Amino acid sequence: MLYLKSTAVTKAPGIYEVDVAAKPPGKTYGIFMAVDPDNQPAAVLAELGNAGFKMIHQSSYTHKDKGKVLDLHFSKDGTDLFQGWKDNEREANMKEIERIFSAIGVTITPRVMTLAEAYA
Repeated sequence: MLYLKSTAVTKAPGIYEVDVAAKPPGKTYGIFMAVDPDNQPAAVLAELGNAGFKMIHQSSYTHKDKGKVLDLHFSKDGTDLFQGWKDNEREANMKEIERIFSAIGVTITPRVMTLAEAYA
């Protein structure tokens, strides 16, 4: 679940927050989104699906400011060990992620999770 300060501000229509993160050592990234369940970004979700990303988790909750939030997690299998991404796959997938989100004005800053958050 992404930490949201407020549901009053969105990064793009229907999107509260986006996090592109990988478990250590940081080769295969997932996309974590907090969206408005009543105004989901259908075009972005379709683009992710077209790029081969699959929704692997979704859960809803009410934020402390009373706004409704839908948490969505996406992943894409690679051809490396344990369906991880090889270097060329990582490069291509990160370009695709950047293309999808930059088209709606969202800047992506990929990161590697800490061990504590990756395995919590």
